[in-house]
Amino acid sequence: MSKVILLGDEAVARGAIDAGISAAYAYPGTPSTEIYQAIQDHVKEHCLPVRGLWSTNEKVALEEGVGVSYAGRRCIVSMKHVGLNVAADPFMNVAVSGAHGGLVLAVADDPSMHSSQNEQDSRYFADFAMVPCLEPGDQQQCYDFTREAFDLSERLQVPVLLRLVTRLAHSRAAVTLGSPREQNKANYVDDPSRFTLIPSNARRAYAKLLDKQPALQAYSENHAANALTLSGEGKPGILVSGLGWNYLKEAMGEKLDGYNLLRIGVYPLPVKKIRQLLDASCEVWVVEEGYPFIERYVSALGLMRERPIRGKLTGDLPRMGELDSDAIKRCFGLPVSVSLKIDGLSEVLVGRPPRLCDKCPHSDAYIAINEVLTQYGPAVRVMGDIGCYALGYLAPYQAIHSCLCMGSSIGMAIGAAHAGMTPSLCVIGDGTFTHSGMTPLLDAARDNTNIKVFILDNSIVAMTGGQPTMVTDEEVVDLVAGLGVPREHIRVVTPAWQKKDQTLAIIREEMAYTGLSVIIARRACVTYAKQIKLYKRACEEETQ
Repeated sequence: MSKVILLGDEAVARGAIDAGISAAYAYPGTPSTEIYQAIQDHVKEHCLPVRGLWSTNEKVALEEGVGVSYAGRRCIVSMKHVGLNVAADPFMNVAVSGAHGGLVLAVADDPSMHSSQNEQDSRYFADFAMVPCLEPGDQQQCYDFTREAFDLSERLQVPVLLRLVTRLAHSRAAVTLGSPREQNKANYVDDPSRFTLIPSNARRAYAKLLDKQPALQAYSENHAANALTLSGEGKPGILVSGLGWNYLKEAMGEKLDGYNLLRIGVYPLPVKKIRQLLDASCEVWVVEEGYPFIERYVSALGLMRERPIRGKLTGDLPRMGELDSDAIKRCFGLPVSVSLKIDGLSEVLVGRPPRLCDKCPHSDAYIAINEVLTQYGPAVRVMGDIGCYALGYLAPYQAIHSCLCMGSSIGMAIGAAHAGMTPSLCVIGDGTFTHSGMTPLLDAARDNTNIKVFILDNSIVAMTGGQPTMVTDEEVVDLVAGLGVPREHIRVVTPAWQKKDQTLAIIREEMAYTGLSVIIARRACVTYAKQIKLYKRACEEETQ
């Protein structure tokens, strides 16, 4: 037993390693990135026999993880909440096929949208798929629940979802580590029908998943993390889950002794314990980080209330953003401490929006695009995508007009062109392009749609900490050509002020062409320039 100080993400990583994983896969995205990064660093430092990849996207990562499970070995797959949308297809189906070796999906949600497009709550996906969800409330539970998730996965032959949130993923605390265990030996699935979900097999597999539900329910009811404390008949009650316990404890302190309390960390919901809480309490508050997931179940959307249920749906707690102790104090009518105020501070500390780095190649790309578009009038729209280049929406560039989800820029540009928008342009990064931009480009190539696609190739996945990109430089040209774009309309420019005239001329030539053009703006990220050189050199040496 040893004690170390870890981020919540790092605690999940160590829990997975100590649980005996043979592989790990991920796609980077705040706040989940550090899970795989910590696994990668620890494996390298200690020369452990654990394979892993920064995968092309979350769907691929989970499918790779399912392959490890199929071979009877343990695997963890990590991603952020919107990444689970991308991985939803294999996730819903592996719930039906079941796991063989332990399969854990660690998903980090982002309440308050610190670095995301939405606040979606991954507990709904676990409920949708009818698989267990473990929701740690602190870093120690991050470690313990991860190890336990592998045991549960193998015992009941189901994938297990581990749900974190930003504040837990990115804060540190002391964690007591247990003894690591050996990896499983390869042990392939004997019955091929289990993972072959043609309708006849799928119906049998789905029936087996339904048959597992009573065992999952019993597991939840009897779990120590779902602790019920009844302090007295007729007292008010609190139902709290995950990280919400920390906020509640900080806000209420000893006042919690006057409440009946049910703390939840394991799903499906422990219905019997919730029934006991409701029967013993005059009213019940529901405190949870994320959507009002538990509150909806307990109150049946407010239509069936034997006891008054108070929470996010009733407006007692804020529906949007992260919880905090002050919000809970207001909910329970407790005084909130006045924030420290210093006269004149607002004049000294002025809020500054995020912006592209100084000398960022994307800046020069946007300057060139904007300059060319001046001749087309103010009605031109440029579809944007997910990456640091999304900051081109802000001043001084104001160069993009959408940013919906990974890979959406090309598809939206196609649709806009079909709707009559001319010119129709889009920008996408090299990492996002391989994540989910290739498939819409296939549509555009097949149709020769009149759109202009700018691939901003900075040779790295910069926004999430400098992970390697799948392709760069001439590889991007070859990949685009392989998707069906004529090489004469695949143009490469260098976004830099010294070559601005050349860049403008090429963009204007392709704007004059009626059909699909791909313009690759190639220049290494300034922040990771040294790292990119070292990585390319290592790849060249490995090839030789």
